[in-house]
Amino acid sequence: WGANAGLDVPRKALEAVKEKHPEISYADLYTLAGVVAVEEAGGPKVPFRLGREDADSGETSPKECGLPDADKGSSQNTRSHIRDVFYRMGFNDREIVALLGAHALGRCHTDRSGYWGPWTFAENTFSNEYFRLLIEERWSPKLSHNGKPWEGPDQYEDSTGKLMMLPSDMALVQDPAFRKIVEIYAKDEDAFFKDFASAFSKLLELGVDFPSVKPWYKFW
Repeated sequence: WGANAGLDVPRKALEAVKEKHPEISYADLYTLAGVVAVEEAGGPKVPFRLGREDADSGETSPKECGLPDADKGSSQNTRSHIRDVFYRMGFNDREIVALLGAHALGRCHTDRSGYWGPWTFAENTFSNEYFRLLIEERWSPKLSHNGKPWEGPDQYEDSTGKLMMLPSDMALVQDPAFRKIVEIYAKDEDAFFKDFASAFSKLLELGVDFPSVKPWYKFW
């Protein structure tokens, strides 16, 4: 999937961990790495348990990527697309907004997604800054880059031209229901952390048939 472009970097980095702990499945290793990354970046403690199994091949994987696209051509189409993707997985609007708050971390790369730039000035820190910027900053279509016309996909930039937002990010403030939640998280980081931890844990357990834990005791 195109949405996985760039994941070869962390996969290679995690091979050293896999070598030291061969008993852990790749599925558990990759999801645990995400949980640890959030916590180490200053984010909330995310409930996590082991038990995911690796498939023998990718033949059983969905044909379409489970992540929402960054742009569907219009604000209305993008908002509908975001809901379609996450509703199908059992998430509500509040959980959707909380999960998209993970854009507080990292940045976009033109050689991977075509988009450019970080969402915040602290791209290695997990916080509610993403939501604060969505509300307080003035966002306009990106027209140039390094003194030349911007030739990448449609995206938005702040007044400094150093930060970016995707059309799917802007959808969160263009949609009345989404915006109410964004405003809550922009003012209350604790609320965001609590909701993100719950929604992220739920996301990481979708489709997993965890083995039942047998009690140590027995009644005769």
